[in-house]
Amino acid sequence: MNHFNLGPLHFQASTSVLVLIVFVLILTTCLGVIAIQRSARRKQTSALEVTRLFCVTYLCAMLLGPEWRTTIHSDLKPEIAILWDDSLSMTTEDAIRPENIAGNESILTRSALVQRILDTEFWKTFEKQDRNRVTKSSFGTPPPPENTNERIIAGTDINSALSRILETERNLRATIFIGDGDWNTGKTPIASAQEFALKKIPIYTLATGSKQYLEDLELESVNAPAYGIVDENVQIPFTIKSTLPRDVRTQVRVRSESGKERTKSITIRANSTHYDSILWKISEVGAATLTISIPVANGELLEDNNARDFVMNGKPESIRALVIETLPRWEYRFIRNALSRDPGVSVDCLLLHPSLGKGDGPDYIQEFPEKREDLQKYDVVFLGDVGIGENQLSLEQANLIAGLVKNQASGVVFIPGPQGNQFTLKESQLADLMPVQLDETQKQGLSESLETPMRLTPEGEKSLLTMLGDDESQNEAIWRGLPGFYWQAPVMKAKAGSTVLAVNDSRRNEAGRLPILVTSRAGSGKVLYMAIDSAWRWRRGVEDLYHYRFWGQVARWMSYQRNMAAGERVRLFYSPERPKPGDFVSLTANAFDKSGAPLQDESLKVTLKAPDGTLSQIELNKEETAWGSYSGKFRIIQPGEWGVRALASDDPTASIEAKIIAQSDPIEKTGQPARFEVLEEMSKITRGRLVTAASLEELVQEIDALPEPQPLITSVKIWAHWLSPTILVILLSIFWVGRKLNGTF
Repeated sequence: MNHFNLGPLHFQASTSVLVLIVFVLILTTCLGVIAIQRSARRKQTSALEVTRLFCVTYLCAMLLGPEWRTTIHSDLKPEIAILWDDSLSMTTEDAIRPENIAGNESILTRSALVQRILDTEFWKTFEKQDRNRVTKSSFGTPPPPENTNERIIAGTDINSALSRILETERNLRATIFIGDGDWNTGKTPIASAQEFALKKIPIYTLATGSKQYLEDLELESVNAPAYGIVDENVQIPFTIKSTLPRDVRTQVRVRSESGKERTKSITIRANSTHYDSILWKISEVGAATLTISIPVANGELLEDNNARDFVMNGKPESIRALVIETLPRWEYRFIRNALSRDPGVSVDCLLLHPSLGKGDGPDYIQEFPEKREDLQKYDVVFLGDVGIGENQLSLEQANLIAGLVKNQASGVVFIPGPQGNQFTLKESQLADLMPVQLDETQKQGLSESLETPMRLTPEGEKSLLTMLGDDESQNEAIWRGLPGFYWQAPVMKAKAGSTVLAVNDSRRNEAGRLPILVTSRAGSGKVLYMAIDSAWRWRRGVEDLYHYRFWGQVARWMSYQRNMAAGERVRLFYSPERPKPGDFVSLTANAFDKSGAPLQDESLKVTLKAPDGTLSQIELNKEETAWGSYSGKFRIIQPGEWGVRALASDDPTASIEAKIIAQSDPIEKTGQPARFEVLEEMSKITRGRLVTAASLEELVQEIDALPEPQPLITSVKIWAHWLSPTILVILLSIFWVGRKLNGTF
């Protein structure tokens, strides 16, 4: 590429383009001379050909890409900017003090090392003979401890800090960045480093801290449910991260403000993440603050991340259950007894006997609830050996149950029997809710000559649904000792997306062991499939202990989400239960009119009250169903307690209030390894260098030897300016008019 200047005008073109332009100009000149010699009006033709030549010359000049360049010489001395990280991550005590830095400690915090480096006043070398200006600034300073919310969301934005240097400082010679490279907000620092590279300003990074994790146990997260039933166990999942080089046997402790506590012994493997849960029994109604903690292990360097507080609400239970069956088999009788004797459950039974007619007596109903307002009051529906047909369910009734589950967060429990009636449900929407695939060739099920045990899967061992003991170790022994079964439904395998909690310990096929207990989600509701009908045998030797407990837990597990916030005419539930700032919370609501029928036309508005008192309002979208379902979402922008009030009309009874606790981990964490790779990439892009405090003198010498910044050159691309085509059009217009006046066509 050839470059040449005419004063402030700059041109560039390849040799082939220059040859072509010269050829075109010579050809145009020759053709013009010939035209003049042949013309009878030589004076007018000469003017016309000169105009043509000027047009061609102007067009050729534009092909050379002309630019108008202006050189601006700064009246400021060259500047060296020193920028250091002052965020919370810099308080990590893992920086090694080199011999060239004064002090007595061998290990100190990253921020302390930065201060020792600044105390050396190494930049004085740059200011000798008044050759450079030095500016010093920090970024990421955290809010004071009393500003809890602001401190939680405070982070490190290296990209913005570097961008401000470019925006506010001029005539930069170099930038020195001192920090650990641990950024967690804003864009990647590589973006601003590329801007520095375009301006040929090197970034020299001085790394502090260690690239290795500190030896530590950190209680990373606690995912406790938003509420629990009084006098019932809740499962509190937690995550612990270990960076210790050895296995640690320790205790997890949950403690209430009243002093009640529960512990669990666990073993955490070296350099691993441990996922586990602990049971907690809620003792009173209302919100309670609990603390989960682990003791400080030998060799731990950080002690402030071994405990977490969280809030959980206790609620009185009020569960409505509907049990539908054809034959009064033993399983039906004992399920009915278990639910009717449970003080927290109100049960209705519909017995559709094929020959004796409908069952009668306490807790019995005579007809299926045909209206949605009658059916929607049930939190869970138990479907025994029932299908679609004469003296059983109709197709419309089966579809109503499916709609209840999918649209109103109710649950359905399938408990098949040897009649195989549930195969007829494939004609209804309930077939899609079943979490298993059935074997059409064995509708009467699989019989066993010997008692067959079932075994919990890893998911089943952790599920609250199968928790029959007071802790996990006791629960495992209980399940091993439970009586087995002699009949199983013809299940081939579980469907994708479902969770298998227990399997047949003796039978298997090409898909694996045959599933016994399978759960899944369906819309906003839950589904449980139990492939045996002999849970009543669990009463052997212990009476109702495990049998009642199991079915009580099934009813509570099914109704959990539906009863998050339930009023007279509005029911509201949300996900996730414990959002963090930045998360979107999905709201789902069901609204009813005064007669209990689902609302059809009215809107549902939700008022949100942020932790700082700010009010906002959103309107939930009406779902295209006849169940009065609404949905919407909002974003959590602050940690703390959010108030949610849903209002279906001006009637106060058509409203419900709920509280959502947004608990956030601080964005900025201590104990994390320094990110040398980020610092190295920043320096590499800008042709700088990554160094440590031990090489401070070399860094000073290298920067001091840098050439002075080049003057700023501004360029206006003439060929791309709007005046360029305008001038060409004017010249061509003059040429065209001249041809007409000269009589040339």
